Amino acid sequence: MIWKKPITAESITARYTSKHIGQLLGIEFTEVGDDYLVATMPVDERTHQPYGILHGGASVVLAETLGSVASDFCLDDTKTAVGLEVNANHIRSVKSGLVKGICKAIHIGGKTHVWDIKIYTEDNKLVCIARLTTMVIAKP
Repeated sequence: MIWKKPITAESITARYTSKHIGQLLGIEFTEVGDDYLVATMPVDERTHQPYGILHGGASVVLAETLGSVASDFCLDDTKTAVGLEVNANHIRSVKSGLVKGICKAIHIGGKTHVWDIKIYTEDNKLVCIARLTTMVIAKP
């Protein structure tokens, strides 16, 4: 297990998506595994681009939320992680429903973490592949 703090999907949703962009976009954490996190996001007027499909930026918000939260739970209470770089390849458009992001570690080091995030439709078609690098810093 990679987590250094107690972690549940409910506690993550309550802490990391209320009063933040996650709440505005409807992000909800749904599953915690020994080495992965899962969250969903609705595809609706909040997450659409002008052509009525999922905005690539909304996918990046889901990816960065997943990776940032994962980094935080890999650290003790004296440290935190901040986003250093994120990239995303958008594979398929989505008009409605839910998308599901699955976040897994590629590298968990003392100074950086690298996360692989894949986003899928409700019928498991790949929508987006993202990679997030976070930098570990002392808590301010």
